[in-house]
Amino acid sequence: MLLLAFAMVACHSKAPETKSAKQQLSSLKVEAFIVKPSVLDQSITISGTLKPFEETVIMPEVAGRVVSINLEEGKTVKRGTVLVELFNEDLKAQLRKSQAQLQIAEENLKRQNELIKVNGISQSDYDQAQLQVKAITADIEVLNVQIGRTKIKAPFDGTVGLRNVSLGAQVSTTTALVTLREVDKLKLDFSVPEKYSSEIKPGAKVQFTIQGGDQKYDAEVLASEQGIDATTRNLKARAIVQNPSPELVPGAFATVELRLKQIERALLIPTQAIIPQEKNKQVIVANHGKAKMVVVKTGIRKASRIDVVEGINPGDTIITTGILFLKPGAILNYSKVKRDSI
Repeated sequence: MLLLAFAMVACHSKAPETKSAKQQLSSLKVEAFIVKPSVLDQSITISGTLKPFEETVIMPEVAGRVVSINLEEGKTVKRGTVLVELFNEDLKAQLRKSQAQLQIAEENLKRQNELIKVNGISQSDYDQAQLQVKAITADIEVLNVQIGRTKIKAPFDGTVGLRNVSLGAQVSTTTALVTLREVDKLKLDFSVPEKYSSEIKPGAKVQFTIQGGDQKYDAEVLASEQGIDATTRNLKARAIVQNPSPELVPGAFATVELRLKQIERALLIPTQAIIPQEKNKQVIVANHGKAKMVVVKTGIRKASRIDVVEGINPGDTIITTGILFLKPGAILNYSKVKRDSI
């Protein structure tokens, strides 16, 4: 009898709770969105890096002592400008000596030339005089090359970076003197997923932004690697930024937007309406006032919307809130229905 009494009391105490839960579920109000076709620019966003169009670390070809520096940091220099000069007085002295020897040898060759005409000397002596002139001339060419190697020149028009040497410093062939960069135009390097690799062609236009800014900049694709990386399954590409603004600094991180094509009648819905499942994705569609689970296939995702390419039709009412509490067949009570585009 006691057990029966306890059971009856327990049933009476649980009944109101169950009724309250059902009342709460039936009174749940949801927001919905009516699907409307709209134009969608199909594009992907990828990471990139800005680089100088040309960049090189200037190093001497020979070891020596720095006797002259023309490295004004941050300034632009022309191609062929002497940036650093090493000690070369010993080579210049040898050059002057060889030039004097050449002058004597040439005078001697002139006399030999007059004598050979009257058979005053043998052909062997004349040939020896010619050989001596050629040998000294070759020595002079070697000395000029050696002197030229002591003068480090700018290989292209560019901007001088921070110099690493001072007058009197003893440098070797591994000493980094300065970095020279051509920044009148920039390179934009980025990688494209394999399935979009066919869209990368020379002349294609891309837009990008840099970190911390909303300003969009234009670039033109120059070339690609013409081969998919086996590790990343990406295609490396390079674009050129003509006449860059001062805000674009080499080495900066860039967010690249690659426009693929335009979809005229895309079905865009709020991203929060998607219910991810283990093998597919679902949305809740209103079907005669009741919830219906529909499997969908999605395409391009934007910040707050996603393109549904399969599963729904224009005019469908998609539930956007309370989707975790709705069951198939549940009666729908709307608090808000959006009819305009996202």
